[in-house]
Amino acid sequence: MSFIRRAALASAALLMVAQPVLAQAPAKPAAVQKVAPKAPKKTGPVSDFTPSADIIKTHMTFLADDLLEGREAGTRGYDIAANYVAAQYALLGVKPAGDNGGYLQRVPLISFRPAGEGAMTVTGADGKAVALTFGEDFLPTPQAQATDLTVEAPVVFVGYGVVDPTRNRDDYAGLDVKGKIVVMLGGAPASIQTEERAHLSSPNTKRAEAEKRGAVGVITLSTPSGEKRRPFKAGVAGMKAWRVVWRNAQDVGSIRAPGAPALASLSQAGAAKLFAGAAGSLETAMAEAEKPEGAVKGFPLATKVKIELKTAVEKRESSNVVGVIEGSDPTLKAQTIILSAHLDHIGIKPNAKPGEDAINNGALDNASGIATLLEVARGFKNSKVRPKRSIILLAVTAEEKGLVGSDYFANNPTVTKADIAANVNLDMPVLLYPFTDVIAFGANRSTVGDAVKHAADRLGIGLSGDPLPEEGLFTRSDHYRFVEQGVPSVFLMTGFQNGGEKAFTTFLKTNYHHPADDLKQPIDYQAAAKFALVNYEIARELANAPARPTWKKGDFFGAAFAPAGHPSAAK
Repeated sequence: MSFIRRAALASAALLMVAQPVLAQAPAKPAAVQKVAPKAPKKTGPVSDFTPSADIIKTHMTFLADDLLEGREAGTRGYDIAANYVAAQYALLGVKPAGDNGGYLQRVPLISFRPAGEGAMTVTGADGKAVALTFGEDFLPTPQAQATDLTVEAPVVFVGYGVVDPTRNRDDYAGLDVKGKIVVMLGGAPASIQTEERAHLSSPNTKRAEAEKRGAVGVITLSTPSGEKRRPFKAGVAGMKAWRVVWRNAQDVGSIRAPGAPALASLSQAGAAKLFAGAAGSLETAMAEAEKPEGAVKGFPLATKVKIELKTAVEKRESSNVVGVIEGSDPTLKAQTIILSAHLDHIGIKPNAKPGEDAINNGALDNASGIATLLEVARGFKNSKVRPKRSIILLAVTAEEKGLVGSDYFANNPTVTKADIAANVNLDMPVLLYPFTDVIAFGANRSTVGDAVKHAADRLGIGLSGDPLPEEGLFTRSDHYRFVEQGVPSVFLMTGFQNGGEKAFTTFLKTNYHHPADDLKQPIDYQAAAKFALVNYEIARELANAPARPTWKKGDFFGAAFAPAGHPSAAK
């Protein structure tokens, strides 16, 4: 799971304007909110499927073996895992739905990072040029579409750079940014609901707004509270980390809003040099930014900036694994319910000491999700009653690189995009205790939530609210790439009741993205079977419902991604 990043990327998180949507998270897990689960009701018919704990264990045993070397996207270990999943599809009788009649969908990748320190010069109204210092004043942002890039333009401060019609907020109001570089604060005001704030603070969202208004580049600086969470200096070490996106038809990195690329991030010292001579006050802006409403007023700066960037790139190949269980209804089978799980993990630990375990096996993250996917597929294939809608089984690559494989499929689906009716995502279930409740991120936003509630009720499982609302987890796993295409989606997590809170927080502290996430953990395979069953029941109801899911009226994400005319728009 990528909602809490690897240390290398977390240290570079100050580069909020980097092209991939990398998940942001605090240095340590946030305090857990106590949320009482809704009382389950055992109603309706018993499921026609009994998942096998032994089969799930068998899949996890192979996928989390040292042989696969941590399943990092673009490596031999990942390719072995992909071939294993394809072979399991074939054994189950699942039809291929990848490229050229096969199970694999090619995902061309590009890795990129700064090649050198770059250069940044600030010229004041008096014509005097001041060179900023790498690591002290600025950090360059590598480019996915150009190995050499020079941008020179006047600068406009746009506050947070947030535009949200639902809140009557436009940080660009009264500002002319055409042909200019915009400088903005990282993040978004604290008063905005967390999941919506995660979207509005996304570098992709912000750069799209900047491009729409004619800006030619984006510079980011941190707020005082942001600096405390992620010190600017820590970003220097992260400069060597490779970022990854998929390659487009032009064989360069696919990024959103390429006309307004991320250029650099600034320290407080660098910002002071950039704001020199401006009519507005940097200190006042920072003070306003710390208030819940964050009503920071933008203004033109008196300076011009020249930025020169060099980027090192490497091209790689990986693949998603795609299968389909065809629906039985002559009309509804054209529609698809996607069951997704990421197959990749983070590979081999760099700079491990001699004799130290260096392989990040990813047993729970996310061999467990893939094993669940395969077991749910077995349930559908063995059912006497085929689902009415078709079921797409999607094992995606490069989730750990920033939800890259799911983004590729969502933009280049091997099925008709308009017919994708829903997504149920399986990512890092913490299967270390006999869970009694689940948390369904996104269930409250669309009618998919009805299927979740019905499944939980039938199985006697409690349905709990989000215990970590400040994390905005709805936006931090592969399902969100389908949300961005307007597809109602849900992501289930085992709940915090019956020992779940301790199991989850301990796992994050000691095992997450660490070689200790292996098969030596006390994995509860009966809990794994139970988790497979609840997801099977959700998918089955979605597949057999008379109408495809829709967003709830007035939902923020439904309005943003599925406006009127979209097949999943609110009714």
